[in-house]
Amino acid sequence: MSESKTTAVIETSEGNMTFEFFEEKAPGHVKNFLKLAEDGFYDGTVFHRVIAGFMIQGGCPNGDGRGGPGYQIDAEFNDTHHEKGILSMARAADPNSAGSQFFVCHGDAGFLDGQYTAFGRLIDGEDALDAIAAGEVRSGAGGEKSSPVNPVRITKVTVNRA
Repeated sequence: MSESKTTAVIETSEGNMTFEFFEEKAPGHVKNFLKLAEDGFYDGTVFHRVIAGFMIQGGCPNGDGRGGPGYQIDAEFNDTHHEKGILSMARAADPNSAGSQFFVCHGDAGFLDGQYTAFGRLIDGEDALDAIAAGEVRSGAGGEKSSPVNPVRITKVTVNRA
């Protein structure tokens, strides 16, 4: 069911995660993520929001969930089911407000289907996903218990174009 031969490896202190992309379902999101990755935008950022059994979120240059690349892209909702290993774009209340922040589902999150743009799938590194999700969290500014005590850092994202 692979849609793309392009992959990206997200290297972290908890191990590597390799993703393939849904270029036909979300071409703008794939292009955006790959460009940011190749430009080094994600290198040194952290997974700033972690909810075991739900998702891990990263891609914020500020490390607090409030930053982005300085622009927004339009939603590309599709029929992909949000389940463990799905790579999707985070956004604000406006459906067309995604920029750089992304999340990886750590469990079934079907309630997000049709509301967030899924643009890839984990093909290797489930152990790293599980390790990041298992990190200790505390309540953040909004009261949600999702702020990592010791956030896992993304060392580097390497894109492999076929």
